Amino acid sequence: MSSDPAPAADLGRIGDALDRAAVLDRIAEPVHDRLSRVLDGTTAAAAARGEWLGHPLHPMLTDLPIGFWTSAWLIDLFGGPDLEPVATTFVGLGVLSAVPTALSGWADWVRLPHDERRTGVVHATANGIAVGLYAASWRARRSGDTARGVRLGHAGAAVATAGAFLGGHLAFPRR
Repeated sequence: MSSDPAPAADLGRIGDALDRAAVLDRIAEPVHDRLSRVLDGTTAAAAARGEWLGHPLHPMLTDLPIGFWTSAWLIDLFGGPDLEPVATTFVGLGVLSAVPTALSGWADWVRLPHDERRTGVVHATANGIAVGLYAASWRARRSGDTARGVRLGHAGAAVATAGAFLGGHLAFPRR
């Protein structure tokens, strides 16, 4: 009898399945055609990709919105009413920092291999939805509806986590 633990579910298969989902070409190809004309070969796109750093900028920038939103989430769970303005500020800073993060991601995306662009467009869509939920959370909090803002923030966290999972599939080599 083997002492090896039972194999864990290979969640990496989700990204692999998206890489093979040709139906996503209906979205990915037109977006790629348009963005590659705008971004590819420009100095701004090279800067957004992090060529001046010697490695991609996008993965590093993701720490900003993730950090702000995770901090807000923890404050929402454990902080109490006195820290609600801090959580609101963190949610807003996360939304603002998502803009350069997304721009750098799109600059990288136009250079991805065809199959990975499929997963990349789902990654970007999930993150766009997360930003929208967090923006709505910030508006609700600013208008005094903290409970709604917290609920929207939790939804944003769930969607952002799914988007981050797919980003990991794109960023890290598979075994």
